[in-house]
Amino acid sequence: MNKLLIIDGLNLVRRMHAAQPDETDLNSVYTRIDGACTKLLALHRPTHVAIVWDGPQLSWRKQLYPDYKKGRKPMPEALARGLPELKRLLAERHLQSIDAESEADDVIATLATKLVGQGGEAIIVSTDKGFSQLLHPRIQQWDHFNQAYLDIRALEQKLGVDRRQFIDFMALAGDSGNKIPGIAGIGPKSAAELLKTFRSLANIYASLENLGAKQAQKLAAGKEMARLSYKLVQLQTQLPLNINLRSFRVPSA
Repeated sequence: MNKLLIIDGLNLVRRMHAAQPDETDLNSVYTRIDGACTKLLALHRPTHVAIVWDGPQLSWRKQLYPDYKKGRKPMPEALARGLPELKRLLAERHLQSIDAESEADDVIATLATKLVGQGGEAIIVSTDKGFSQLLHPRIQQWDHFNQAYLDIRALEQKLGVDRRQFIDFMALAGDSGNKIPGIAGIGPKSAAELLKTFRSLANIYASLENLGAKQAQKLAAGKEMARLSYKLVQLQTQLPLNINLRSFRVPSA
C-alpha cells in the first residue's frame, strides 16, 4: 500500500526559522529542516513524500473575503530568499516539492483525498487543525513539534462537537487564527450547544422559530456571514494537480 507523507512546507519551516536567534542564519535552518525530514522518514516510513509550499498568487479565499488571515505576519525576507536553495537541497535528498498557486492547504487536502481514494494512506505533517475536517480513516495528521498525531477526540471534547460538525462549528463561531468571521454574537459555547441540539448548520436555520427571539435574530442577521465562513473554512479536495505519484517515491521504500 502506498503511504504518502505530505509536509506542509511553510508550516514547518517558518516555525523553525522563527526559533533562530539570527533570522539571516539560513544554514542553521537548512540543517534543522534536514534533521526534521530524516526523523519524519525514519518514524513514518512512507513510500512517497511530497513537500507542499504556498505560492505567490492571491488565494480564492482572500478574493472572497479580503480580511481573511488579515494581520498575519509576512514571510521574513531572509527566509523568502533562502527557499529556492532549501527546495534544491531537499530535492537532492529525493524529497520533491509541489508549489501551490496560492495556499498549500487545498493542494494538501486534494493529495490526501485522492491517494486514500486509490487505497493508499496519507499522513499530513502540519499543526493546522483545519485538516481535521478530512474524515477518511486513512488520513492522519502529525504534529512534528509535539511529536504526536492530532488527537481528534481531544479536539472534539475541547470544542464540544463531533468532528463531522467542525466546519459548521467554525461557520457559526468563526476562527480567530485565520480571521474567519462567523456570526456576531455567537461564540464557541453557543455554537456547540446549537449543534448538539440541531446537528447541522442547515438544521439550525430550518429551526429558527424554535429558538429564543434574541438568538434567532442573531442567526438570521448573520446568515450570509455563516455561509461565507463555511466556504472559507471548507477545504477543496478535487483540484487538478497533474502530477505523477512516481515522482515522489522514496528511493529506499
